[in-house]
Amino acid sequence: MESDIKLAFDILAFTSVMVLIVLGLGVIAGMMGIFNFAHGEFVLLGAYTLFVFHERALPLWLGIVAAPLVLALVGLVLERAVIGRFYANPIMAMLGTFATGLVIREVIRGLLGGHYKAIPEPASGVISFGGVDFPVWRAVIIGTTTIVILASWFFLARTSMGLRIRGALENPMLARACGISTARLYTITFAFGSALAGLAGALIVPLYGLSADIGIRFLVQAFLSVMLGGVGSFQGPVLGASLVGGMAAGLPWLVYPVLADPLVFIIALAIVKFRPQGLIGKGRL
Repeated sequence: MESDIKLAFDILAFTSVMVLIVLGLGVIAGMMGIFNFAHGEFVLLGAYTLFVFHERALPLWLGIVAAPLVLALVGLVLERAVIGRFYANPIMAMLGTFATGLVIREVIRGLLGGHYKAIPEPASGVISFGGVDFPVWRAVIIGTTTIVILASWFFLARTSMGLRIRGALENPMLARACGISTARLYTITFAFGSALAGLAGALIVPLYGLSADIGIRFLVQAFLSVMLGGVGSFQGPVLGASLVGGMAAGLPWLVYPVLADPLVFIIALAIVKFRPQGLIGKGRL
């Protein structure tokens, strides 16, 4: 029983990070009609930001705060310099993000010298509850993710800016006809999604370590999560990330680990086959 509880806790921690990554990617896809193929590298940059703080003996908690701010700035620059020029041609915009992600990954690979880097957990130790020990850092991940998701929901559902974003998400042409600057909202949305990816990278890197390819795995799973949950809503990406993250973290304990990832894809693709618009999505893409 104790091992089952610990496993459930680990699955919840991994799923929490997936939700952060997928939420940003899903909002961008739903509003802007493109998939950001540099999103995995934004996770990498968030992880690398924490690594820089560690290397310079700066407080790691400060690095956790800095990572989403740095990535929000990176996302703003990328949207203005690359994506904003190709809204009329989504294929070119996605190719631009793919090329940008490739450059980021190889630059980080060069900075790391191709090596794997370990980063200590900002909060170590365990919490004992009911006779079961839970790692503190995983509890921090779950708590932080919960706060961010609730704050994101409040921002989108209860603020005037969130109302404009939802309006542009539902019907961009009508939003522009009402005088809403969709270009400005696109920039804000892209920066917001990038910040979430940066925060996820900083949270997850103490558990998995830093390598230049850390973002690739998360990008593939995030893409699958968005397709599974559906675009065009807040709940769709969250549901998709919960399902894919839960399967990705839990299946290796039930089947051979080498079979776990293919099985996740098979299950998710089977669901998408019967629900092409996703479980909740409105199918804008």
